[in-house]
Amino acid sequence: MASSSSLFTEEQFLCPICLDVFIRPVSTPCGHNFCMSCIASYWDGAPVSQCPVCKERFQRRPDLKVNTFISELASQFMSLHVTDTHIQSTAQQQLSSVVLCDICTDAQREAVKSCLECLSSYCDVHLEPHCRASGLKRHTLVEPVASLESRMCKKHNRLLMLFCIEDKALLCNVCAMSHHLKHDVVPVPQAYDKMRDLLAKAEDKVQQMIQDRFRKVQNARESVTQSKAETQGMITSSVQDLAELEFEIKKSQVELIGVVEKKQKTAEEQAEGFIRDMDREISELQATATKLSELKQTKDQLSFLQSYPNLSLLPHTTDLSTFNFNRHLEMQHMCKSLRNSFSQLRALLNKMNTEIHKFSDSDDASNEAVLRYMQQYEVNVVLDPDTAHPLLSLSDDRKQVRYNMGAGLWANQVMKANMFTEHLAVLAQGGLSSGKFYFEVNVGQKTEWCLGLATASVQRRGALVRSSHCGLWAIWFLEDKFETFSSPAIPVHTGKVERVGVFVDCDRGQISFVDVVTATPIYSFPECVFTEELYPYFNPCDNEYGSNLDPMVIVPVCRTE
Repeated sequence: MASSSSLFTEEQFLCPICLDVFIRPVSTPCGHNFCMSCIASYWDGAPVSQCPVCKERFQRRPDLKVNTFISELASQFMSLHVTDTHIQSTAQQQLSSVVLCDICTDAQREAVKSCLECLSSYCDVHLEPHCRASGLKRHTLVEPVASLESRMCKKHNRLLMLFCIEDKALLCNVCAMSHHLKHDVVPVPQAYDKMRDLLAKAEDKVQQMIQDRFRKVQNARESVTQSKAETQGMITSSVQDLAELEFEIKKSQVELIGVVEKKQKTAEEQAEGFIRDMDREISELQATATKLSELKQTKDQLSFLQSYPNLSLLPHTTDLSTFNFNRHLEMQHMCKSLRNSFSQLRALLNKMNTEIHKFSDSDDASNEAVLRYMQQYEVNVVLDPDTAHPLLSLSDDRKQVRYNMGAGLWANQVMKANMFTEHLAVLAQGGLSSGKFYFEVNVGQKTEWCLGLATASVQRRGALVRSSHCGLWAIWFLEDKFETFSSPAIPVHTGKVERVGVFVDCDRGQISFVDVVTATPIYSFPECVFTEELYPYFNPCDNEYGSNLDPMVIVPVCRTE
């Protein structure tokens, strides 16, 4: 190690916030030094800009630039100290392969040191000039490392000791200062840990996707089996009843059998196609899981990062939320309708034939059956004024909520403990924690709104972070498309709706949204985990996307049967 390293101590190059060696150091007006990303994150979460060390406040947030002098010193220090430790760690991982002296011509002896300037390894005999010659004494010596040249920057001939998160590239300190100033640059050990964590998360995601598809395949098989049993039972009972009416119902009997068998065949064909697709995706995901697992086992940090894929870690797969196999519900509904008709067959014969034709011709029969199934779990929903943002107005019956542009300044109002302060939202009164429930909301011609279910502990003060763990399962409508609150800018449905049905099955962990007018599914959150009571969540939004002052109205279910 070069003797000049003794001029500095590690404490002189540590950021007071992250307690690590400076990365892109900046100096505040009061004279203290920090990593640029550290001080930026510190000020982002603080109401005023002040120094974390001396607490001096600044009237305006300083526009900080990288202190190149301190950055160069920190880089030299890292070259002399931090990277030595890193290379020693790497060398320990390579104990199985002995590093030989590059100078020995006959029998190569084992190297005792590697030189970062010479890019060579030396045995104790050939290392002697580095201990004697004044010019060579200034070279940086580390524990023996194999393939040292591959660990050096080919452009600047310096050790690759940093990693750019944005570009997924290994860097020397010169590369970092010249072309990556505004990027997230971290030391190689830190990048190694971070990328391994990403791989672990990706691997967990792949495993979860595999399990999701296994469950969907199982559900599809069970639904086909149940649908087949329902179909056979309906055919048998219907034939027996219709046979007693002989000629008058002979035509209806033949048509009924044909329609049901055709539906069953279609259901089986759809299920077989879906199962084939799932088998293929499962195979692809299993192959991906194997590759990720093998990559994750790589111990050499640089080899790991050099092998890290630049493209997406996950293969293209089907969105499982768009597939629901509910043919057995369709069969159940048909059985019920026919049983009621048989008791007054002659008076209701025309109605029965109408039902059969409708069942045969309508592609939306399954969706309509599912909607009618959901609607039977309707609950009475009223809004809780104690949770409403000050810029919202509720109707006297607490069934409507709208954005109130004329509310004026509300900063001086007494803030209630359960009130939303940033999101223009309100919760319903009374939580739901078990069973199934359903309610409908009329959104009319609104250009933006958000609707869903929230936990009792959902954040109400300040901005609510849009993530899968925020305690809010909601869809957000923006002009002509839908996205989920937890996944911004990812469309899940297109087109306007006027009336939205919300169905929750607490036992299955599922929340579904449906266009009531067309009986078309909008989006479903499958396999949710509910650890708290759920409260209906309403956000009428402001006028950012045009006139949007119409209310969101909780309406009763209009049943057609």
